[in-house]
Amino acid sequence: MGEVVLEGKTPAIQPPVAAAEASETGTMSGPLVSAPAYLISRKVRPATIDGVHVILRLVCLMTCVVGLSLMVTAKQSSTLSLYGFQLPVYAHWSYSDSFEYLVGVSGAVVAHSLLQLLISASRLRRKALVIPSQRYAWVIYAGDQIFAYALMSAGSAASGVTSLNRTGIRHTALPNFCKPLHAFCNRVAASIALTFLSCFLLAASAVLDVIWLTCY
Repeated sequence: MGEVVLEGKTPAIQPPVAAAEASETGTMSGPLVSAPAYLISRKVRPATIDGVHVILRLVCLMTCVVGLSLMVTAKQSSTLSLYGFQLPVYAHWSYSDSFEYLVGVSGAVVAHSLLQLLISASRLRRKALVIPSQRYAWVIYAGDQIFAYALMSAGSAASGVTSLNRTGIRHTALPNFCKPLHAFCNRVAASIALTFLSCFLLAASAVLDVIWLTCY
């Protein structure tokens, strides 16, 4: 039997020999053949996104460290005038359960951010993906979410105590403790502000984790 050749058209069926060679070399392409997964990841997730992830980790680590340092060094002694009596007062962050809760959560976030920063920087140095798999992305996303909510909770609890110290309690003789202890209250307020900033940065990292998850 002779071969039938159609001019101007390409054969719809690839010769068996060519198909076998293509399958062995792994260079087969076409509308029904997808590109390798790592190439798709590289196109969808450029190196700039990995850089943003590292920057967010670094800034979050810095804000947590500064906020934690301000809180653990917050202490002051002074005198308070109450009904004509001069009473000595002393403030320390460990006297409040809310402040202790804030210190504990901030310490955990520092450890989490430092670990993730070291891992991300190491992967970038080796020119590898910061998030190598979907399972790893889910773990990081869950961690960022948990610590973000914990920081929000700790910051809110500490804000209530600080507000009480500044305003006192109405219809009682409890005065404004922040007048004689202004340095202590200012340090605590700055620490709480940095706590909420760290919470925002962790939330931004969680959004970036969602973007990674959509790439798999």
